[in-house]
Amino acid sequence: MTADKTDTDENKIVQLRPEKIKAGQSSERKWGKKVIDLGFCIVPSLLLRAQQRLGLNPTQLAVLLQLCDFWWEEARKPHPGVKTLAQRLSLSERQVRRYIADLEEAGLVQRIERYAGHGGKQTNIYDLSGLVKRLKELEPDFRAVENGAKEERKAVSRRGYKRQLSKTAESGSK
Repeated sequence: MTADKTDTDENKIVQLRPEKIKAGQSSERKWGKKVIDLGFCIVPSLLLRAQQRLGLNPTQLAVLLQLCDFWWEEARKPHPGVKTLAQRLSLSERQVRRYIADLEEAGLVQRIERYAGHGGKQTNIYDLSGLVKRLKELEPDFRAVENGAKEERKAVSRRGYKRQLSKTAESGSK
């Protein structure tokens, strides 16, 4: 075979599975390398979708997201200072403490006090296992809705699809 023949044969190859892009690379493409180099936080979309079901107002959600940004390893719970959270959220330290108390009352966060070897107080540890538990409880409901939507999309793409009207809609049109 000549070099020309090889080139054209290689050009005819159709890649069945595109190369997977690593999460970091994908994020860099979306947000820019310099932005991602400053760090990123992985938060399940269910936390955002279930905000209302969890009974979270926007500021409570913001506090939770800030706590999540400090939770890098499963075994090492986040322990940001109230002052740091207040600065990030443009709230007073007292407001942050109140919002954390609300989250604690809702069972989503548990504050654990920390003390240094000499007895001095350190920043609290925040255990988010209550939040994780609640999200795991809500997951089946959200999964059912998502699967139903997938089935609906699949059905629409089939030939001869007719939308099923609910009984109330049918009786209202007669």
